[in-house]
Amino acid sequence: MGKTLILGASGGIGSALVAACKARDEDVTALSRSTDGFDITDEASVARHMDGLDGPFDRVIVATGALEIGGAAPEKTIKGIKAGAMMDQFALNTLGPALVIARAHALLPRRSRGVLAVLSARVGSIGDNRMGGWISYRAAKAAVNQVVHTAAIELARTHKQSICVALHPGTVATPFTVDYLARHPAVSPDEAAQNLLSVMDGLTPEQTGGFYDWAGKEVPW
Repeated sequence: MGKTLILGASGGIGSALVAACKARDEDVTALSRSTDGFDITDEASVARHMDGLDGPFDRVIVATGALEIGGAAPEKTIKGIKAGAMMDQFALNTLGPALVIARAHALLPRRSRGVLAVLSARVGSIGDNRMGGWISYRAAKAAVNQVVHTAAIELARTHKQSICVALHPGTVATPFTVDYLARHPAVSPDEAAQNLLSVMDGLTPEQTGGFYDWAGKEVPW
Protein backbone atom coordinates (compact mmCIF):
# COMPACT_ATOMS: atom_id res chain seq x y z
CA MET A 1 0.00 0.00 0.00
CA GLY A 2 1.55 3.28 -1.13
CA LYS A 3 1.31 6.68 0.50
CA THR A 4 -0.15 9.55 -1.49
CA LEU A 5 -0.44 13.26 -0.71
CA ILE A 6 -3.05 15.23 -2.67
CA LEU A 7 -3.18 19.02 -2.45
CA GLY A 8 -6.33 20.70 -3.70
CA ALA A 9 -8.29 17.63 -2.64
CA SER A 10 -11.73 19.25 -2.67
CA GLY A 11 -11.70 20.33 -6.31
CA GLY A 12 -13.24 18.37 -9.17
CA ILE A 13 -10.06 16.56 -10.21
CA GLY A 14 -8.58 16.56 -6.71
CA SER A 15 -11.55 14.84 -5.10
CA ALA A 16 -11.66 12.29 -7.93
CA LEU A 17 -7.96 11.57 -7.37
CA VAL A 18 -8.59 11.06 -3.65
CA ALA A 19 -11.36 8.55 -4.40
CA ALA A 20 -9.30 6.74 -7.03
CA CYS A 21 -6.28 6.39 -4.75
CA LYS A 22 -8.40 5.16 -1.85
CA ALA A 23 -9.97 2.60 -4.18
CA ARG A 24 -6.45 1.30 -4.67
CA ASP A 25 -6.13 0.93 -0.90
CA GLU A 26 -3.51 3.66 -0.78
CA ASP A 27 -2.85 5.64 2.38
CA VAL A 28 -4.11 9.07 1.30
CA THR A 29 -3.40 12.40 2.96
CA ALA A 30 -5.67 15.10 1.50
CA LEU A 31 -5.42 18.84 2.01
CA SER A 32 -7.66 21.59 0.69
CA ARG A 33 -8.52 25.17 1.43
CA SER A 34 -12.22 24.54 2.06
CA THR A 35 -11.72 21.59 4.40
CA ASP A 36 -8.36 22.20 6.09
CA GLY A 37 -7.66 25.89 5.58
CA PHE A 38 -4.71 24.99 3.35
CA ASP A 39 -3.96 28.12 1.30
CA ILE A 40 -1.35 27.21 -1.30
CA THR A 41 -0.79 30.88 -2.13
CA ASP A 42 0.27 31.68 1.44
CA GLU A 43 3.81 30.66 2.42
CA ALA A 44 2.98 30.43 6.12
CA SER A 45 -0.06 28.24 5.46
CA VAL A 46 1.95 25.90 3.24
CA ALA A 47 4.67 25.61 5.88
CA ARG A 48 2.19 25.06 8.72
CA HIS A 49 0.29 22.30 6.96
CA MET A 50 3.15 20.52 5.27
CA ASP A 51 6.07 20.61 7.65
CA GLY A 52 4.32 18.29 10.09
CA LEU A 53 3.22 15.70 7.54
CA ASP A 54 4.08 12.07 8.11
CA GLY A 55 6.16 11.43 4.98
CA PRO A 56 7.76 10.44 2.84
CA PHE A 57 5.09 9.91 0.20
CA ASP A 58 5.34 7.65 -2.83
CA ARG A 59 3.22 10.15 -4.75
CA VAL A 60 2.58 13.87 -4.27
CA ILE A 61 -0.05 15.48 -6.51
CA VAL A 62 -0.60 19.23 -6.71
CA ALA A 63 -4.17 19.44 -8.00
CA THR A 64 -4.81 23.08 -7.13
CA GLY A 65 -5.49 25.73 -9.75
CA ALA A 66 -8.21 27.72 -11.43
CA LEU A 67 -9.01 29.22 -14.80
CA GLU A 68 -11.24 31.94 -13.38
CA ILE A 69 -10.34 33.64 -10.10
CA GLY A 70 -12.46 36.22 -8.31
CA GLY A 71 -14.86 36.46 -11.22
CA ALA A 72 -12.12 37.47 -13.67
CA ALA A 73 -12.71 35.53 -16.88
CA PRO A 74 -9.78 34.64 -19.16
CA GLU A 75 -8.82 37.52 -21.43
CA LYS A 76 -9.91 37.28 -25.05
CA THR A 77 -6.97 39.44 -26.17
CA ILE A 78 -3.90 41.09 -24.69
CA LYS A 79 -5.97 44.29 -24.51
CA GLY A 80 -7.93 42.74 -21.65
CA ILE A 81 -4.99 42.40 -19.26
CA LYS A 82 -5.66 43.58 -15.70
CA ALA A 83 -2.75 43.67 -13.27
CA GLY A 84 -4.67 42.27 -10.31
CA ALA A 85 -6.21 39.41 -12.25
CA MET A 86 -2.86 38.45 -13.74
CA MET A 87 -1.15 38.46 -10.35
CA ASP A 88 -3.95 36.27 -8.95
CA GLN A 89 -3.26 33.72 -11.69
CA PHE A 90 0.44 33.63 -10.90
CA ALA A 91 -0.21 33.39 -7.16
CA LEU A 92 -2.44 30.32 -7.50
CA ASN A 93 -1.09 28.57 -10.58
CA THR A 94 2.64 29.29 -10.26
CA LEU A 95 3.68 30.47 -6.82
CA GLY A 96 1.52 27.94 -4.96
CA PRO A 97 2.95 24.85 -6.63
CA ALA A 98 6.46 26.33 -6.28
CA LEU A 99 5.99 26.65 -2.52
CA VAL A 100 5.00 22.98 -2.37
CA ILE A 101 7.82 21.81 -4.62
CA ALA A 102 10.28 23.67 -2.41
CA ARG A 103 9.53 21.02 0.21
CA ALA A 104 9.82 18.10 -2.20
CA HIS A 105 13.11 16.90 -0.78
CA ALA A 106 11.42 16.17 2.53
CA LEU A 107 8.24 14.77 0.98
CA LEU A 108 9.69 12.13 -1.34
CA PRO A 109 11.69 8.98 -0.51
CA ARG A 110 15.43 9.29 -1.07
CA ARG A 111 16.19 5.69 -2.01
CA SER A 112 13.05 4.48 -3.77
CA ARG A 113 10.72 5.64 -6.52
CA GLY A 114 8.60 8.71 -5.85
CA VAL A 115 6.42 10.87 -8.09
CA LEU A 116 5.70 14.58 -7.72
CA ALA A 117 3.08 15.66 -10.26
CA VAL A 118 1.76 19.18 -10.79
CA LEU A 119 -1.41 19.62 -12.81
CA SER A 120 -0.65 22.07 -15.58
CA ALA A 121 -2.51 22.69 -18.85
CA ARG A 122 -1.79 22.32 -22.54
CA VAL A 123 -2.57 26.02 -23.01
CA GLY A 124 0.59 26.67 -20.99
CA SER A 125 2.58 25.30 -23.93
CA ILE A 126 4.29 28.09 -25.86
CA GLY A 127 4.98 25.82 -28.83
CA ASP A 128 1.37 24.66 -29.04
CA ASN A 129 -0.21 28.12 -28.81
CA ARG A 130 -1.95 28.93 -32.08
CA MET A 131 -5.08 30.65 -30.80
CA GLY A 132 -3.94 33.52 -28.60
CA GLY A 133 -6.07 34.77 -25.71
CA TRP A 134 -6.15 33.60 -22.10
CA ILE A 135 -2.87 35.43 -21.56
CA SER A 136 -2.69 35.38 -17.76
CA TYR A 137 -3.67 31.72 -17.41
CA ARG A 138 -1.36 30.66 -20.24
CA ALA A 139 1.55 32.59 -18.77
CA ALA A 140 1.02 31.24 -15.25
CA LYS A 141 0.91 27.66 -16.52
CA ALA A 142 3.99 28.19 -18.70
CA ALA A 143 5.74 29.55 -15.62
CA VAL A 144 4.83 26.57 -13.44
CA ASN A 145 6.15 24.28 -16.18
CA GLN A 146 9.50 26.03 -15.82
CA VAL A 147 9.35 25.67 -12.04
CA VAL A 148 8.71 21.93 -12.40
CA HIS A 149 11.50 21.42 -14.94
CA THR A 150 14.04 23.34 -12.87
CA ALA A 151 13.07 21.61 -9.64
CA ALA A 152 13.37 18.21 -11.31
CA ILE A 153 17.00 18.92 -12.20
CA GLU A 154 17.80 19.82 -8.60
CA LEU A 155 15.79 16.95 -7.10
CA ALA A 156 17.58 14.38 -9.27
CA ARG A 157 20.86 15.18 -7.54
CA THR A 158 19.68 13.73 -4.23
CA HIS A 159 16.63 11.64 -5.17
CA LYS A 160 17.86 9.50 -8.05
CA GLN A 161 14.60 7.56 -8.43
CA SER A 162 12.21 10.47 -8.07
CA ILE A 163 10.11 11.82 -10.92
CA CYS A 164 8.94 15.45 -10.97
CA VAL A 165 6.58 16.29 -13.85
CA ALA A 166 3.87 18.61 -15.12
CA LEU A 167 0.71 16.85 -16.30
CA HIS A 168 -2.09 18.00 -18.58
CA PRO A 169 -5.30 16.22 -17.48
CA GLY A 170 -7.20 16.92 -20.68
CA THR A 171 -10.44 18.86 -20.82
CA VAL A 172 -12.32 17.89 -17.68
CA ALA A 173 -15.99 18.63 -17.07
CA THR A 174 -16.27 20.37 -13.69
CA PRO A 175 -18.43 23.24 -12.40
CA PHE A 176 -15.43 25.53 -12.93
CA THR A 177 -14.99 24.70 -16.63
CA VAL A 178 -18.62 24.43 -17.74
CA ASP A 179 -18.62 27.92 -19.29
CA TYR A 180 -15.51 27.21 -21.35
CA LEU A 181 -16.09 23.72 -22.75
CA ALA A 182 -17.91 24.88 -25.91
CA ARG A 183 -17.58 22.07 -28.46
CA HIS A 184 -14.45 20.59 -26.91
CA PRO A 185 -14.80 16.92 -25.90
CA ALA A 186 -14.49 16.54 -22.15
CA VAL A 187 -14.06 13.67 -19.72
CA SER A 188 -15.45 13.27 -16.23
CA PRO A 189 -13.22 13.96 -13.22
CA ASP A 190 -13.27 10.23 -12.42
CA GLU A 191 -11.97 9.33 -15.87
CA ALA A 192 -9.38 12.10 -15.71
CA ALA A 193 -8.15 10.81 -12.36
CA GLN A 194 -7.74 7.28 -13.70
CA ASN A 195 -5.88 8.61 -16.74
CA LEU A 196 -3.52 10.67 -14.60
CA LEU A 197 -2.75 7.81 -12.22
CA SER A 198 -2.05 5.54 -15.19
CA VAL A 199 0.45 8.05 -16.56
CA MET A 200 2.15 8.43 -13.18
CA ASP A 201 2.37 4.66 -12.82
CA GLY A 202 4.22 4.40 -16.12
CA LEU A 203 6.75 7.20 -15.70
CA THR A 204 10.44 6.45 -15.22
CA PRO A 205 13.16 8.56 -13.57
CA GLU A 206 14.53 9.29 -17.05
CA GLN A 207 11.32 11.22 -17.75
CA THR A 208 11.64 13.56 -14.78
CA GLY A 209 11.28 17.22 -15.63
CA GLY A 210 8.90 16.54 -18.51
CA PHE A 211 5.45 17.78 -19.49
CA TYR A 212 2.98 15.02 -20.38
CA ASP A 213 -0.69 14.79 -21.27
CA TRP A 214 -3.38 12.46 -19.93
CA ALA A 215 -2.29 9.74 -22.38
CA GLY A 216 1.37 9.94 -21.44
CA LYS A 217 2.36 11.83 -24.60
CA GLU A 218 4.95 14.58 -24.27
CA VAL A 219 3.58 18.12 -24.64
CA PRO A 220 5.84 20.74 -26.30
CA TRP A 221 7.14 23.47 -24.06
